[in-house]
Amino acid sequence: MSTSVAEPVSPDLPASDGFRRRLLDGLAASIEERGYRESTVADIVRHARTSKRTFYDQFSGKEQCFAELLAANTEELVVSVRAAVDPEAPWAEQVRQAVTAYVQTIQERPAITLSWIRELPALGEGARPVLRRGFGLLTAMIVDLTGNPGFRRAGISPTSQAAAVILVGGLRELTAQTVEDGAAVDGIIEPAIAVSLAILGPKATA
Repeated sequence: MSTSVAEPVSPDLPASDGFRRRLLDGLAASIEERGYRESTVADIVRHARTSKRTFYDQFSGKEQCFAELLAANTEELVVSVRAAVDPEAPWAEQVRQAVTAYVQTIQERPAITLSWIRELPALGEGARPVLRRGFGLLTAMIVDLTGNPGFRRAGISPTSQAAAVILVGGLRELTAQTVEDGAAVDGIIEPAIAVSLAILGPKATA
């Protein structure tokens, strides 16, 4: 039996939803403290310094709050990577900029990233729309960035959707294993750059 996860409300929260933002931050703090599975609504409101009544005014349950937190976190990740990449720079330098920005963002909230990769899929079929949306944002960003001037000057065409999916999937798994092992996340920068260069770079011709 699958767990139903409500679609996240847009993370672009209106000013009247200051409580909503506080609750998302409260869940983020609880995940960092004890993980998603062990976090309760009581933990969330404790960190948010508000009440359960306020929580249920905003969310149907912990699952919806989690989905919205992850949606907002993914959008923030995409914004950070895009801001770090200079589209006029040589393509290989852009890859380094993107991977470094990804890792630096992950380092700020490793437990949330691990929850997105490991915990969200465990919620069942109801989580699939949230997963697909987050995956789609990341793959679309890669396809878009590989169509910029630095790549075009090198004679590189925008990467395919399939290649972007492979790259995002591999990077997510490498990130998850690194966080689970308690290793430094910045240790994945160089191997991630090497693989990204191989996937996104010029293709050999026969």
